[in-house]
Amino acid sequence: MQLIPTGEAGKPRNQFPPVYVGDTLIHEDDIAREMQHHPAEELADAWHNAAKSLVLRELLLQQASRLNLDSIDDEEQRIARVLEMELGVPDPSEQDCERFYAANPGRFCSPTLMAVSHILLAAAPDDVEERIRQEDAGRQILSALLDGRARFDDMAKQYSACESRHQGGSLGQISKGQTVEEFERPVLTLQEGLNPELIESRYGWHIVRVDQRIDGEPLPYEHVKPQIRQYLSESVTRRALRQYLQVLAADTGVEGVDLELPDSPLMQ
Repeated sequence: MQLIPTGEAGKPRNQFPPVYVGDTLIHEDDIAREMQHHPAEELADAWHNAAKSLVLRELLLQQASRLNLDSIDDEEQRIARVLEMELGVPDPSEQDCERFYAANPGRFCSPTLMAVSHILLAAAPDDVEERIRQEDAGRQILSALLDGRARFDDMAKQYSACESRHQGGSLGQISKGQTVEEFERPVLTLQEGLNPELIESRYGWHIVRVDQRIDGEPLPYEHVKPQIRQYLSESVTRRALRQYLQVLAADTGVEGVDLELPDSPLMQ
């Protein structure tokens, strides 16, 4: 944790304000240890997220004491018992689930299937010069393919660094989750035919041709109802927990951190 000197014999102290939950001080050393679980680009963000996490935990442990739950030795079980007693979240109704299904048709479809071929012009992620060189080469190959001066299969066999070159660049049938995310995300949006733009991934540059696209079909409500019920239940629970913690914080008093509680990992 970054320290700054005070005027007391050069003794360092934390640059952030002290954090209290009621009369209980959240010690700097505890926040520093917690920061490893809240990585961030800025030190202040990591510190505040770590402090918030410990504040929420302390609020629940103090509430456990008020509910006479100190006889439960394990703190996690004590917190779980508090939430079990206090939240009282209702289960989603059948009507809730049906409304969500009707309002979100695109979320409940079978996977889109695609037959894809590619030409990989390989370059390591940290080799800037090679990535530039391979991008230039890729654009020349793509130009020849687009204006009919070359055949995709021939270019794949000659230039691709992927083993698929032996099959004319064919990757076979793919769907979501079967390739790296930075390749998959743009490819799954393509229609059939040769993509007129290069696609970049950690492996280099890809010239991509979609040989076949089969869009997903809507799934019947009964098939996805358990998934919808779980999603709605988790959403309602997070909202109830956020409100409950805000009430606890107001009643107990919290100093030193801004305890705004959006839907974030802190609320899991």
